[in-house]
Amino acid sequence: MHKRKTNLYQPGQKEAFNVSRSKIDFFLECPQCFYLDRRLGIVRPEMPGWSLNSAVDALLKNEFDLLREQKKPHTLMVDFKIDAIPFSHPDLAVWRDDNHKKIGASVLHKPTNLNICGIVDDIWQNTKTQQLHIVDYKSTSTDYKISLDSEYKLGYKRQMEIYQWIFKRLGFDVSSLGYFFFANGIKNRPAFLGRLEFENSIIPYEGNDAWIEPVIFEIKKCLESSDVPESGKNCQHCSYRKLIQSQSLKTQTSLI
Repeated sequence: MHKRKTNLYQPGQKEAFNVSRSKIDFFLECPQCFYLDRRLGIVRPEMPGWSLNSAVDALLKNEFDLLREQKKPHTLMVDFKIDAIPFSHPDLAVWRDDNHKKIGASVLHKPTNLNICGIVDDIWQNTKTQQLHIVDYKSTSTDYKISLDSEYKLGYKRQMEIYQWIFKRLGFDVSSLGYFFFANGIKNRPAFLGRLEFENSIIPYEGNDAWIEPVIFEIKKCLESSDVPESGKNCQHCSYRKLIQSQSLKTQTSLI
């Protein structure tokens, strides 16, 4: 088990502490795993990176950057009747973490001294209202209709809402309407021939960030506590850890 020694929260610390969008989701999934990670440095095993997804994200950013320079909408935005163009701003590279500093857009939540941060994929600006729309790229490969209805897509929605919350507090006029740009890999072609093809679609989502600030206060309380919190209801990692501890105890008892 890997134990981290840096970026650990110390109760009562004066320095602002970074809490990323993914760590907020981590806390909601399992407060105990979050506490072990951020307070004690006990890192939960992570999934390997999704290199193909990252490649699709990079290519989409390149594609939209060309349109950003031209101040033109994507053809799919026109097809879905979205009155917007890719937003241009000097800090866009920072927000997208083009330099891989793993911070992105960030804002200090002064009551808790927690620096809430998140890495966005894109931002579009409405040509009528001038409001900003947060955009997230998603790549997948499925024969089912693309939607936001499944349970694990709740994480997608929270992700969008956290980004909206951050940019509102950075002083931007942010619409509650965000967009998910889905690239769906096609599997029914007769041959691969060294080429992947995608069907693209855009799904709008009306966000509601009212839940975020109360959760930030809960996170602060958790970080300041000397007690390890309860596990998340469906946390498989905690269940596995408890099973290993139980089996280890049984083994030790049988050897006595």
